[in-house]
Amino acid sequence: MPRSALGTPVETLDKIRQVAIKRRPPETAEIRVCCGTGCQARGSLDVLEAIKGEVQNLDADGEKPRVKKTGCQGFCEMGTVVLKTPEDFFHCRVKPEDAPAIVHRGSEADESVRKLQFPDPATGEPVNRMQDIPFYRKQKRLVLSRNGSVDPEDILDCIATGGYHALASVLAHTPPEEVIATVEKSGLRGRGGGGFPTGRKWRTCRDAPGAKRYVICNADEGDPGAFMDRSILEGAPHAVLEGMAIGAYAIGARQGFIYVRNEYPLAVERVTLAIAQAGEFGLLGENILGTDFSFSVRVMRGGGAFVCGESTALMASLQGEVGEPRTKYIHTVKSGLWDCPTTLNNVETWANVPIIFEMGADKYASIGSEGSKGTKIFSVVGKCKNTGLVEVPMGITVREIVEDICGGVQNDKQLKAVQTGGPSGGCIPASLADLPVDFDSLTEAGSMMGSGGMIVMDEDTCMVDVAKYFTDFLRKESCGKCTPCREGTDIMYQILCRISKGQGKEEDLELLEEIGKTLKVASLCALGQTAANPVLSTIRYFREEYLQHIRNGVCPAGVCRELLSYSIDPELCKGCGKCVRACPSEAITGEKKKPHVIDAEKCVACGVCYDQCAFNAVQRTSPRKKR
Repeated sequence: MPRSALGTPVETLDKIRQVAIKRRPPETAEIRVCCGTGCQARGSLDVLEAIKGEVQNLDADGEKPRVKKTGCQGFCEMGTVVLKTPEDFFHCRVKPEDAPAIVHRGSEADESVRKLQFPDPATGEPVNRMQDIPFYRKQKRLVLSRNGSVDPEDILDCIATGGYHALASVLAHTPPEEVIATVEKSGLRGRGGGGFPTGRKWRTCRDAPGAKRYVICNADEGDPGAFMDRSILEGAPHAVLEGMAIGAYAIGARQGFIYVRNEYPLAVERVTLAIAQAGEFGLLGENILGTDFSFSVRVMRGGGAFVCGESTALMASLQGEVGEPRTKYIHTVKSGLWDCPTTLNNVETWANVPIIFEMGADKYASIGSEGSKGTKIFSVVGKCKNTGLVEVPMGITVREIVEDICGGVQNDKQLKAVQTGGPSGGCIPASLADLPVDFDSLTEAGSMMGSGGMIVMDEDTCMVDVAKYFTDFLRKESCGKCTPCREGTDIMYQILCRISKGQGKEEDLELLEEIGKTLKVASLCALGQTAANPVLSTIRYFREEYLQHIRNGVCPAGVCRELLSYSIDPELCKGCGKCVRACPSEAITGEKKKPHVIDAEKCVACGVCYDQCAFNAVQRTSPRKKR
């Protein structure tokens, strides 16, 4: 790139960085308040204002800490989360009234903040520092490192901490071919689900004939329980933009798009602001950092269709057409958006790109397993004690994530399965808890990495019901364009419904497996090709549970309503009336302080009375089917 009047790209950025550093000296103490969507729902904006107010009242002679909002810090179970530097004091479940205790905190043993500290699971003693909390100890936070330290609405805060340095360095020193070679050497694979080698995709796109090229960021995160991409866009939008700019430079694109779900208003707001700020500082737009490289980004909102997470359906939607997939006998890297060569990666993939150029391809490739390099972010939800965002090296085991990081299963119940890969993923049984979490191992086990959703299930989970739930989701989200997916998912759902009612046949399992194999080879896109994973994996690992439903009309987990009945033990019932008030079908009667009775004809087997009873008087049974 030619040298501009301002100097090289690195010199140009360095001038901006010096201004940013003068405004926020690195030695200044900070109070960082998580203001991601989850913590905002718990009142973090009120906490932020309360802390700002308390800081304003500090003695003017002393140096005041800087108060700022950050993106999601990961520990969603403990929100609102507040971090105080330089000590790295960690505070959880913070309320506005806790502001004085945090602002005036001066020691590890400060009693005023004891209730805000995370209790060590082993000793019960409060843990002071973030890095000492088990949830964070085994993580390797590369992509999420900026989420907890940088104000996502302030580009100078980002630049002062190294933001856009990788882009400036690439523009100054690295030809496009070498950029691609570096990404190939790093071993980065797409984090959106397919795991395709990113460098190979970029090279094919660059080599494809055509005058125009595009890059796309897929932020259409539709998996139930998944919020990795949303949190990155909310907390580190500039990292995504920097990665896209490097990718555009590598393949020769001038235009990029971020396709984001309309249900992500905060992500849309922050990435839109980030694009505007980057343009003001010459980091996007014409002649970036004084070079002849130009690149602009637009935000496009999706309507919430799950199928638009598939690349060709997404591109059709971007073009204003119906979001339906097409066959890929010609790949999108050769003929994608408006029939031009197009590189599409998801949010997390783009956010990894600057990291590779900052730390070097070799060092990046040293993290992870043989075929899966780097880290992966998972949104861990379900029946674990500590839910949230977890970034770990590839190759870590399921057990380490569930037990060491997320604290194990709620109420100390037994782990039954972990579902990975979103609704199209599979269920990994507890017997495979030591399975490495990487692309190849999960695929061999009948699941997949997917975008990074991870749902923990305990002993009270019915695997037939799980398969039915995800199959129902997928049949409703199918675009209906191809027959195998449209009809196959619906037939599978009908069979699962029969089994859950005790009306199934043993040959239904063979039929489900046959339909699943057909879907995999005959469906048009990845939605249909992977739609049978929940069914096939649960039959593979929990066949006996299916047979219990079919042969005996029994749901071992006590979940399938049609196979359950409820009664009240008169010896244990205290007549408190709590079950009467909770029952939605008015099926329970009885006088105060006398045993109550459930009318079997009115009972809808919802289980509310079972959950409400404090005396274990409500009995739940799954009677054997009459042969």
